[in-house]
Amino acid sequence: MIFQRALRRELASSAGATFTVLFTIILTWTLIRILGQAAGGKVASSDVLALIAFASLNYLPTVLILTSFISVLMVVTRTYKDSEMVVWFASGQSLTAWIRPVLVFGAPLILITAMLAFYGTPWAKQRSAEYVERFAKREDLQKVSPGQFKESSSANRIFFVEGTSGQTSSVQNVFVNTVDARGTSVIVAKEGVIDVAPNGERYLVLNNGRRYQGTPGQADFQTMEFERYSMRVAAQVQELGSELEVNAIPTSVLLKTPGNAARAELLWRISLPVTCLILMLLAIPLGFVNPRAGSSANLIIALLIFFTYNNTVKVVEASVKQGKFAFGSAWWPLHLAAIIAVVVLFAWRMNVNHRFHPRHMLASFKRKKVAA
Repeated sequence: MIFQRALRRELASSAGATFTVLFTIILTWTLIRILGQAAGGKVASSDVLALIAFASLNYLPTVLILTSFISVLMVVTRTYKDSEMVVWFASGQSLTAWIRPVLVFGAPLILITAMLAFYGTPWAKQRSAEYVERFAKREDLQKVSPGQFKESSSANRIFFVEGTSGQTSSVQNVFVNTVDARGTSVIVAKEGVIDVAPNGERYLVLNNGRRYQGTPGQADFQTMEFERYSMRVAAQVQELGSELEVNAIPTSVLLKTPGNAARAELLWRISLPVTCLILMLLAIPLGFVNPRAGSSANLIIALLIFFTYNNTVKVVEASVKQGKFAFGSAWWPLHLAAIIAVVVLFAWRMNVNHRFHPRHMLASFKRKKVAA
């Protein structure tokens, strides 16, 4: 039908604009957060773009759910405001006739949400964890950023350099403070390079510097100058991915993993496409607005419903993770209640002339009050 084709085109246009706004907000917030981590030395500056891409992929299912919900709601609200819904009803169509074009529009979004929830998001979280872990397990000197004090992995040594050259294998104007069984020692040098011994161990070789041992003013305080000084650089074993967070485990592995945490994560992944479907259907009766009204609070109500629904799913997930509920009896009641709410809301909007409809009950109450 012409109505349905025009409706699908408008839904697609609204979804494109809504997705652009929401994704831009998420991308900006992610960019600020990861740049802050890079500035604080928690992640490598060279990994910023990859980490932003992985984080954006993690948020994409939620963005798609909210996009589909708001898009349908805005289109339905506009048709009421512009009195196009009157034409829709006058042509013999009911409110339920919106379900088919909305589902045709939303089917790709539901499918993409499901693919991201079961495959894309776990992969992105796994890759992001690998990048962070790889940076955390780098050698002490590779963690050093010019102009920043950095603690060694053994927590007994502090490095400071003014500059680096090459692939961070050479550093200039080095300051090293070491605390060990012999006391505190301070080493300053003009240059330092990493040297690999025949047995594979790495050493920081400092050139043209001084070493201070002990406390100034004490009898055991020592000062020495050197042309070449070597110290062993601690290096952690580069074994990545030994333990994954449950939200980074692939779905195929998650299904075989026992435990409440795995079941809770599976519940969350199932809930994402189901929530996308239910909220799109809920937006049809929820989009009602009086054409004579100058404004509508539907969008605010929709956001409250979305966050309430999403947080309730999180609460159920946490209950399964803590062992309070079993997975088989916890994943479906909330969605069933939401479906019942959709059916009730459809019936409410389609039976506006019923005597028990709130609008007629309110009008009857006002008439009785005036008569009294």
